[in-house]
Amino acid sequence: MAKQISDLKLGILGGGQLGRMLIQEAINYNLVTHVLDPDHDAPCKDIAHKFECGSITDFDTVYQFGKKADIITIEIEKVNIEALEQLEREGKVVYPQPRVIRLIQDKGIQKQFFKENDIPTAPFQLIGSKEDLHSCAFSFPYIVKQRRDGYDGKGVMLVSGPEDIDNTFDAPMLAEALVNFEKEIAVIVSRNPNGDIKTFPVVEMEFNKEANLVEFLISPSTYPEAIQQKAEKIAVSIATALNITGLLAVEMFITHDGDILVNELAPRPHNSGHHSIEGNYTSQFAQHLRAIFNLPPGDTRSLSNAVMINLLGEKKHEGLAVYQDLERVLAIEGVYVHLYGKKYTKPFRKMGHVTVVDQNRDKAIEKARYVQQTLKVIS
Repeated sequence: MAKQISDLKLGILGGGQLGRMLIQEAINYNLVTHVLDPDHDAPCKDIAHKFECGSITDFDTVYQFGKKADIITIEIEKVNIEALEQLEREGKVVYPQPRVIRLIQDKGIQKQFFKENDIPTAPFQLIGSKEDLHSCAFSFPYIVKQRRDGYDGKGVMLVSGPEDIDNTFDAPMLAEALVNFEKEIAVIVSRNPNGDIKTFPVVEMEFNKEANLVEFLISPSTYPEAIQQKAEKIAVSIATALNITGLLAVEMFITHDGDILVNELAPRPHNSGHHSIEGNYTSQFAQHLRAIFNLPPGDTRSLSNAVMINLLGEKKHEGLAVYQDLERVLAIEGVYVHLYGKKYTKPFRKMGHVTVVDQNRDKAIEKARYVQQTLKVIS
């Protein structure tokens, strides 16, 4: 007799907020969850059936952890790929597949994949070292990114002139032409082993310029239907070319000329899909579980307008987290607060998110701006 989904152990590499929200959804399926994370105080530690404190980049630790699971997934790309490849060879199910994680771990390989598969993206050049930037093909200003280990705005830098070169990274980099874009958007797409593919509606994003991470997200987009269909088609084409199982978040730029350029990929639940918990018939976390367990994809339509605000630690505050004016925002109709269980705050640390839903788009945005100005994480 085949095992039921509730008989299977789900191993999650990474115990941060994405893993926490994935477990909150997994509870609805009676799934047994095991989590590995290097932080003994990780957000998942109190809600996973089994929490193991250990390195997710160490071969032996990841290998031994994975042997105890039936299906292994990730909530962060910075994991030991060699261990996952070995587990896969031994018959363990790993989704997304290790080859997909390997490709996305390196922004240079990711860009080459775009080029080889005719995916529209900004012109780029692979850079071996700082010295190579002196002969970079792009005129100033341009962007440089660390090829590996960048996240939440870290590992990205604007090079405005020759004087900035010495302050770039002591690591292999990717140089990109600066895109004069109108808006950054995202599409989350799911794919299961049967090949069933489903996209979530296009969302529009605003970034914190100082921290260079998403601060404000509006769903669904109001761009013309033709542009939205084009963005969704690009996301589907990437998921198909990768033959991925699981979720894939595709971040894109819309230029002032109406062109769409793919920026980066994430093979997992993503910040650009948090609103879906309240804003869509199926959340991104439920969709990820459906995909990796080869279940039919859920209905991704929007239930209403949804605006998501990332709750970031305030500047100059580091220590035990205090959520200032939480009661004031909870008094507003349509406001949903998600705190991530992080005991300590520091500047720009993601401490939670808030989703505002309203059938009136302008009212949803107005309420969200109020939340953004009112609810603060201090110490």
